[in-house]
Amino acid sequence: MKNEIEINISLLGQLKLASIIEAATLALLVCVAVPLKHLWDWPIGVRAMGPVHGLAFIFYGWALLQTVGAGIWQRRHIVLLAASAFVPFAGLLASRYIRRRIDALDRDCSAT
Repeated sequence: MKNEIEINISLLGQLKLASIIEAATLALLVCVAVPLKHLWDWPIGVRAMGPVHGLAFIFYGWALLQTVGAGIWQRRHIVLLAASAFVPFAGLLASRYIRRRIDALDRDCSAT
């Protein structure tokens, strides 16, 4: 049981990191690169940040699917975490939620 909790904590740590990276790249893409492209006719930012954000998005989706496969989340949490990948800065809120889940599992692990 304790080993399973430690694995879940590790998976949630990966998800938290992926959430922060995905949120940061989405914010840079939407708040910096896209305005540069449309306001100052500088498309290089989108060409650079687009693929970086794409990789971050895939990493986040992969990490989320791993935690879903481990049975860590209920269905409504999965939907909210998946939706957070599409809203700028929502990934930062999701990372706080994931951190609370890690802390709860850590307390459970310490209690056993």
